[in-house]
Amino acid sequence: MPLNSSDDNRTVSAFSSKLTPAADICVGLAILSVVLLSVLGNGLVLVICYRRRKKMAGSELLCINLAVVDFLCCICFYPLSIVSSFQHEWLGENLTCVYYGLGCFVFGLCGMFTITAISITRYLKTCYSLANCEHLGFFGSRVWLKGVNIRLMCCVIWLISVLWSSFPLFGWGEYVPEPYGLSCTIAWRGYHTSTKDAFYVICSFAGFTLVPVLLIVVSQCRILYKVSRFSYALSAKGIRNNLRHAEKRLSMMFFCISLGFVTAWAPYAVVSFLFIFHNEPWYMAPEGFVLPALFAKSSHIYNPFIYFYFNKTFQRELRGLLLSSYHKLGGNRVGVHVSTSGQAPHPIHIQLQERGCVQKRSFVLPLEKSHRRSNPKSKASQPSSSHVPDQQRLACWGSTFKNSPTAVVSKPADDRQPVSI
Repeated sequence: MPLNSSDDNRTVSAFSSKLTPAADICVGLAILSVVLLSVLGNGLVLVICYRRRKKMAGSELLCINLAVVDFLCCICFYPLSIVSSFQHEWLGENLTCVYYGLGCFVFGLCGMFTITAISITRYLKTCYSLANCEHLGFFGSRVWLKGVNIRLMCCVIWLISVLWSSFPLFGWGEYVPEPYGLSCTIAWRGYHTSTKDAFYVICSFAGFTLVPVLLIVVSQCRILYKVSRFSYALSAKGIRNNLRHAEKRLSMMFFCISLGFVTAWAPYAVVSFLFIFHNEPWYMAPEGFVLPALFAKSSHIYNPFIYFYFNKTFQRELRGLLLSSYHKLGGNRVGVHVSTSGQAPHPIHIQLQERGCVQKRSFVLPLEKSHRRSNPKSKASQPSSSHVPDQQRLACWGSTFKNSPTAVVSKPADDRQPVSI
């Protein structure tokens, strides 16, 4: 797809950096930090969600969709911008520019629509559960919060994002380098070139930026208002309810997610919107475009930290994941289980546990000989036991005998050697 300029030299210079080499390196390092933190945080979110996939509520699928958007965007597109920053020019020129601009616009719209869907569904759930809003009718019923409808909503979000982002490929709008030369986006200045481009730019701002932001702000404000009224009503009656605390934490979590996303993208949206009304190519220094773009990319980082801070379920799952990973990296262990019951026929259990999911052998040792030495009368009260064969089981780290305390000791040189206690 050709750029706006027909001059070859100007076309080539549009893909070169307008920043200093030192500034390019700083931009590349900043985007690299965003990619690493986002991949780590959102990757943990996806792993935890996969571990508890059978226990998840339908509304949590939207959070998974948001994590997938942030994870894939950082994996598929930002490395190209990082390498271009270190090379001091955009690599691949027009072909990669269209690829980067199209992909980032798709994922940007997906993120915006997902945050909007989270705010609306959260408002419906809060209104239904706290205020019992029967006047909403079909829209206030629980049928919209089921897993099947949430999955359908995620598919619609992706479909609309892909369709609207593909319009520039057919002449409605255009993907061009940004003013600082190390990124590509919609040609916001195309408002002055043709009627089709002007229509696409205005609809992108009005229908896919202003309207979602307005819905997010209104929904979150209504949620906070209803939760505060609900908490005040319980406090006035002297009632302490777990639902009150849980609703507060969830409301604050989704409020922080929505506020963070809008705050991160607001400077970039304002700069791009002002770019529409300036026909000249340079109405602002290149650094004025870099900082809002980097600030917008930070929106991929903080959502996992918000989940782990406000959601106790994520905290428990994260601790379990870290402990299981730590155990898998450890060595072999032997567990000794001593039964406190005097009537147990085999009071001592020795458990050999190998690394990973391998065989686990348990040896059962009677205490008749040592017990007879200390108490001769025990011969009549306790039956004699013969040799007990080894028992083998297949288990992983963390598996122990049920309802038995464990003590970890060093592994003997020969696992067939008798143990004296």
